[in-house]
Amino acid sequence: MKAFIEYVVKSLVDYPEQVEIREVDGERVLLFEVRLNPSDVGKVIGKSGRTITAIRTLLTSAAAKNGKRAMLEIIEPEGRQRGGGGESKNDGGGSEDAGPAEPDRG
Repeated sequence: MKAFIEYVVKSLVDYPEQVEIREVDGERVLLFEVRLNPSDVGKVIGKSGRTITAIRTLLTSAAAKNGKRAMLEIIEPEGRQRGGGGESKNDGGGSEDAGPAEPDRG
């Protein structure tokens, strides 16, 4: 399974020589940790996570044949921030839609 992950990930990235896959074998769970160049992380994750989800689905199916559970994680480089967390992009104007303003008739 490690060879499968390595083949797929290296086929997707710009820096295949920097791909490192570590297999952590537990009693019932196989954990695969993938480290790669920071600029390649998005290529492996794919749009809306579709690529990584597909890889995980195939990995889960292969592991089930062996009576195990498999997990795949992308290990992000130290100090790298994930997008979408922390601060909100809300301008503070409220989330309710007040509709069109009525003219002042007074």
